[in-house]
Amino acid sequence: MAGHSKWAQIKRAKAVTDAARSRVFSRFARELALESKKVGGNISSPTLAAIIMRAKAANMPRDNIDRAVTKGASKDGGELEQVAYEFYGPGGIAIIAVAVTDSKNRTTQEIKHILSKNGYELGTPGSAAWAFTKTPDGRYLSNDPKMPVAGDDETRLGEILSILDEQDDVQEVFTNAEGYENTGD
Repeated sequence: MAGHSKWAQIKRAKAVTDAARSRVFSRFARELALESKKVGGNISSPTLAAIIMRAKAANMPRDNIDRAVTKGASKDGGELEQVAYEFYGPGGIAIIAVAVTDSKNRTTQEIKHILSKNGYELGTPGSAAWAFTKTPDGRYLSNDPKMPVAGDDETRLGEILSILDEQDDVQEVFTNAEGYENTGD
């Protein structure tokens, strides 16, 4: 019976889970390096400690965490910066995609391409931020009331959120849609 090898099924399933874990770990590594750079590698900093705890909760190996913190604290760690992209999705839903990148121009063009391919336009800074409150740790909380989403708009919103989630530099995506939790890590 060709194609019914148990090992082949295990290998395919493992490849999918390994790819998902790798994507999560690389996001945490970027976030750790960026925050480590801000605090000078001080792991007792509350924000860096919080990111380390979230990475541990996602089962990120301690070696990877240490390597990311060291990379951010070193001078040759590269120039990582955090960028927020704002736009409006289906049904007028405000969306903010937060990315950590070493090339702001490249990431901006990739986000613009993703949005234009799906019928959306990148907004100007502040155009969607009014719908959110920024917390001290850099997260965005939706202001009440949240926007209701139904039918075709709900399907389109789910599609654009999953596409943005698969983009390597995007760390988190925040919406003011009712029933949608923030995505990322």
